[in-house]
Amino acid sequence: MLESQRERVPLNDGGELDTALAFLAFARSCVLKKVDGLDEEQLRRRLVVSDTTLLGLVRHLTDAERYWFGYTLAGETRHADVDFDMTVGPDHSAAQVIDDYRRAIAESDAHIHAAHGIDSRTAQPVDDEPRTLRWVLAHMTSETVRHAGHADILRELVDGITGR
Repeated sequence: MLESQRERVPLNDGGELDTALAFLAFARSCVLKKVDGLDEEQLRRRLVVSDTTLLGLVRHLTDAERYWFGYTLAGETRHADVDFDMTVGPDHSAAQVIDDYRRAIAESDAHIHAAHGIDSRTAQPVDDEPRTLRWVLAHMTSETVRHAGHADILRELVDGITGR
């Protein structure tokens, strides 16, 4: 099947942080493309045995952005107790969930840029010791890419659209 949403991977190679940020932005963009142009029913459609839906993946990644960059990196305690759930109740519209993800991305980027370089240590420990921004970026990029892959399969099942 022809990839109808294909996007070239970043070629940024101007330094470790530049490259890491480019690939994280690419992964986030891939997730947002998977939900673009779908209606409420399609975004909430359950196509696998688990409760995973396209909209649920976006909600989960919103929580992950806020937890890892807001709480772990920056120390914002208001993001300490997220549940990483993949269900979205009827009281939240698809547009609200997607807009919230975009806001979480902007907040995360602000925390990243406020850090003092890639070797900056997290405000909150991970497994009893602080990690570097480098580690958080690698973790969140891998998490986002993994769920972008899930979203790619779900999108193909919804309407046949494929590609990264």
